[in-house]
Amino acid sequence: MTDSVQPAVRPVPAGMHTITPHLVCEGAAAAMAYYQQAFNAEEIGRLAGPGGKIMHAHMRIGDSTIMLVDDFPEYGSLGPKALNGSPVTLHLYVEDVDAAYARAVEAGGTAKMPPQDMFWGDRYGMLVDPFGHHWAIATRQQDLSMEEITRAMAQQGPGGCGEPGTA
Repeated sequence: MTDSVQPAVRPVPAGMHTITPHLVCEGAAAAMAYYQQAFNAEEIGRLAGPGGKIMHAHMRIGDSTIMLVDDFPEYGSLGPKALNGSPVTLHLYVEDVDAAYARAVEAGGTAKMPPQDMFWGDRYGMLVDPFGHHWAIATRQQDLSMEEITRAMAQQGPGGCGEPGTA
């Protein structure tokens, strides 16, 4: 009888980052379809539970993973619609913010701030997806030092990016 050596389990699974958003959605399957259309998301897997509700799913957008689950109010798992909004914004960097923003709005998102050039070096826009999650979509246009950003912000005035308090 030989002892077999078990490979070490990675504390962070391959392909994952140390922080992964886990979104609660009223209608997670529909949210997954929206993310595929709006953000070119790729479905990695899903686990359907009783009644077809999604118990766990994950998708890849670019090099990042998001996890999703249907809302389960009976267990205190509520999505943004049940909570009347979300204090969280998901920030998505893309190659072409204008095209990505237009695609996300056309797929059913609600435009909140069309893409515009920002003092911190990004072209940046904001929208809310049909499930109540807030998204900021951006393309880096120039790399600036914190000193350059601070100067540019001071020149821009209060609010900084079209909507007070969103900078």
